[in-house]
Amino acid sequence: MNRRHKHSRAIERIIEGSLVVCSLASILILAVIFIFLFYEGVPAFRDISPHEFFLGTVWQVQAVEPAYGILPLLSGSTLVTTGAMVIAVPLSLLCSVYMAEVARPALREITKPFIELLAGIPSVVYGFVALTVLADITYELTGAVHRLNALNGALILAVMVSPTIISISEDAIGSVPREYREAAYALGADRWQTTSKVVFPAALSGIMVSIMLGLGRAIGETMAVLMATGNAPLLTFDILSSVQTMTAVIAIEMGEVTFGSTHFHALFAVGLVLLLITSVVNVTAEIVLQRFRSVRY
Repeated sequence: MNRRHKHSRAIERIIEGSLVVCSLASILILAVIFIFLFYEGVPAFRDISPHEFFLGTVWQVQAVEPAYGILPLLSGSTLVTTGAMVIAVPLSLLCSVYMAEVARPALREITKPFIELLAGIPSVVYGFVALTVLADITYELTGAVHRLNALNGALILAVMVSPTIISISEDAIGSVPREYREAAYALGADRWQTTSKVVFPAALSGIMVSIMLGLGRAIGETMAVLMATGNAPLLTFDILSSVQTMTAVIAIEMGEVTFGSTHFHALFAVGLVLLLITSVVNVTAEIVLQRFRSVRY
């Protein structure tokens, strides 16, 4: 018995050590990426003033006097990402609640694999659909001036992030103990009251994780938005206008830029800003979630 206990304890220590190593490796990789972007991005400010870069309203690198204002790229990323999340989050949560609380087990077993399969479709396929099919539909329904616009990109992004949100949220809702539901029913609550007042709040941590993962994919998506939004670096808040995102400008211009040039370093600076935005969003979400837990418990 003592030997078996020592063997189990040794296995636990190996697992704990492996988890610590993986955690440290993740932190190290993130730190290396940040340092690399910082090292390559900061030299851009030798030729570009921070005021021009962060507050400039023109991104035009092919002009006689190039302009490296990031605001048009920020507005494009904000329009597309916000639009995608506004569309995807409520629909995905409704779908996850239906699958976890309403749908029959047989129907759930059929639909969930298909939903998860959508997450594995390459982004270039989604971009091609947005370019050839979805763009015509949005153009005809909205009467937009631009066939490829921010709305087109937001719609295709919403389709791309929905499987992630649905799958993780459904798992979170399904993992809520059955006793919670039975206690609510015993107190006289109906199905909707039980779901909205008991089950959903209990699963909120997992739901928040699903939303943050979806938001992270929406912010970092490149190929689909590159093909769907028109790639016009315009400072606009019109969702029917063509826009260009930060990820798209890096993908388009990095392959043709001169190594070590101001343009080269400016693209790394854009990548650094994108990384900082993603980090701030994740930290903010974690703070909000921790405060919710402290208030709840």
